[in-house]
Amino acid sequence: MSRVNRGGAGVERLVVIGGDAAGMSAASQARRMKGPDELEIVAFERGHFSSYSACGIPYWVGGDVPERDRLIARTPEEHRARDIDLRMRTEVVEIDVAGRRVRARDLDSGTESWTSYDKLVIATGARPIRPDLPGMDAAGVHGVQTLDDGQALLDTLTHARGRRAVVVGAGYIGVEMAEALINRGYEVTVVNRGSEPMSTLDPDMGRLVHEAMEGLGITMVDDSAVTKLLTGEDGRVRAVATEDAEYPADVVVLGIGVRPETTLAKAAGLPLGTHGGLLTDLSMRVRGHEDIWAGGDCVEVLDLVSGQERHIPLGTHANKHGQVIGTNVGGGYATFPGVVGTAVSKVCDLEIARTGLREKDARRVGLQFASVTIESTSRAGYYPNASPMTVKMLAERRTGRLLGVQIVGREGAGKRVDIAAVALTAGMTVEQMTALDLGYAPPFSPVWDPVLVAARKAAKAVGQHT
Repeated sequence: MSRVNRGGAGVERLVVIGGDAAGMSAASQARRMKGPDELEIVAFERGHFSSYSACGIPYWVGGDVPERDRLIARTPEEHRARDIDLRMRTEVVEIDVAGRRVRARDLDSGTESWTSYDKLVIATGARPIRPDLPGMDAAGVHGVQTLDDGQALLDTLTHARGRRAVVVGAGYIGVEMAEALINRGYEVTVVNRGSEPMSTLDPDMGRLVHEAMEGLGITMVDDSAVTKLLTGEDGRVRAVATEDAEYPADVVVLGIGVRPETTLAKAAGLPLGTHGGLLTDLSMRVRGHEDIWAGGDCVEVLDLVSGQERHIPLGTHANKHGQVIGTNVGGGYATFPGVVGTAVSKVCDLEIARTGLREKDARRVGLQFASVTIESTSRAGYYPNASPMTVKMLAERRTGRLLGVQIVGREGAGKRVDIAAVALTAGMTVEQMTALDLGYAPPFSPVWDPVLVAARKAAKAVGQHT
């Protein structure tokens, strides 16, 4: 084992690849566990920013967050002040597992150098899906994954000659960017290859999102795959084409989704799962490698409901992964048991939430289930500004185990999914859920909270309750 630098003999070196949520959470937690006289920490980040909220980019672009720097939790200088050697604009281009070292390239000077490690953390994140289509690299076409991406998009919006925007894809990023562009006064068209927006929902719930987005003035084009992007004589994008139509565009935003960024890991021979993410054990240690950990959007995690590995790129998971990794690297003990797939989003005043399995997820893993949908309100019906809410719930036949919940509604709808997330994590049945002692007052909920109304209906559907 190589013992290196800083405090003399016996000092270990931790190398971290990636300077955002998982990587810097791991570095910071490891530093809390061990001082610089025990552990040297070197981190590499290829971008201009560290420890920022990528989830906040649509709200910065849309103007809800007025300044970019509000999305930055900790600057490189703040990390360095805590004895973390964070090297910005430096990309790791090779991992030599046998030699216990990484090769990094300074993106400004082009120079390369090797850095040895005793322990390694891989937090390379995810990369936006960018189809190999004509015109995809034209000026005015933007992915939105990093603060650099967000700044580039804002620059385009500031100088665009027209006010027509096309969003390709209707997942979380797609609908959030549609809102951001509406807020900036653009005419927005969303081109989606699926039957409804938000493929993380069942189609019947996605239809509610579709109708609400059209109500906001967004043109929805479903069941349509982009075939090419058309450009003008100046090389800038001017339209998005499908097999059936062309949609004029002064700016195009890609919201097709992301894939784990595991190019380095794959080249190094590290184990990848069916979704392309790194595979780890409960301590977030890469399987089969004692001194290598991985976390964040580049890993696959255990779905506690289906029992299968999934790729769920969320900042909440990434920060938890980092805490677990840093604790273990620092000599403590922590585990990450898995997820239930909770996510919440919004498009203007419409709140969209889900947790657990969709119908097709349950079928794929061989579960038999009952599915129920109820309509309710966010407050007592007689209380001012009570808004409608739709809740869909899946429960396993025979056992009554909760399998999943989807919620679409206005103010007060989205965060109700947390009730279901806790119930899923605890393995509760829908009958048990009906007895939950939830907070009630007319300004906050009907006497029977919408989630509990759905649980009562699901309990009857699976024969648990009469």
